[in-house]
Amino acid sequence: MQHKQALDVQAVLFDHDGTLINSEAVHFALWQETLRPHNVELTDAYYNQTMAGVPTTQNGIDVVNDFGLTIDPAELASTKASLTEAHLRKQPFPLMPGAEETFALCRKLGLRTAIVTGGSRFSVERTLESYGFADIVECVVAVDDVVNSKPAPDCYLMALEQMQLTASQVVAVEDTEHGLASAVAAGIRCVTIPTQQSAGHDFSAASAVYTSLSEWTANELNR
Repeated sequence: MQHKQALDVQAVLFDHDGTLINSEAVHFALWQETLRPHNVELTDAYYNQTMAGVPTTQNGIDVVNDFGLTIDPAELASTKASLTEAHLRKQPFPLMPGAEETFALCRKLGLRTAIVTGGSRFSVERTLESYGFADIVECVVAVDDVVNSKPAPDCYLMALEQMQLTASQVVAVEDTEHGLASAVAAGIRCVTIPTQQSAGHDFSAASAVYTSLSEWTANELNR
């Protein structure tokens, strides 16, 4: 599904992992490292369908249930979070193609921006400080800030509250069906840009599906 539709909103709420930063392959590798001592060989297929775009805490619960592990899911999630933080202290995740140009265009058009993520605030902060986005991203809502993260709507509802905007005044940009479900549950129109990991997800609830940030901006921002 893809169509041209003029953007008539005041703000863009971006997902982080897989939308602005190219991180899913690293997350997959770190989950493999986390689970290897428990004799779980994580496959691409399982990760892509069950784990991509889902907060780490829920990942831990799903893995324990699906693989019949006896370890505390919170312990697994904590190990994965520690490995991710260690990785980020060495270098930030690379940007997705078109991310810098997208923020530049939002600035030019006077669109307010936020990052709404099921990932950690630390990861977002590394992106903002490393790529110079701190002055344009006015709101960050991360997994640390809500009790129920994606696919629940709480993180998007919090962003709307902090920015004093209504759902009809914003558009969300996501890369997974879990993120899409979160935005839609908050009443927000959402476009999706699938990655290799999320290509098999159900995006039928999206207002449009694009292949890249550049294609989205060409169709909805450059009008």
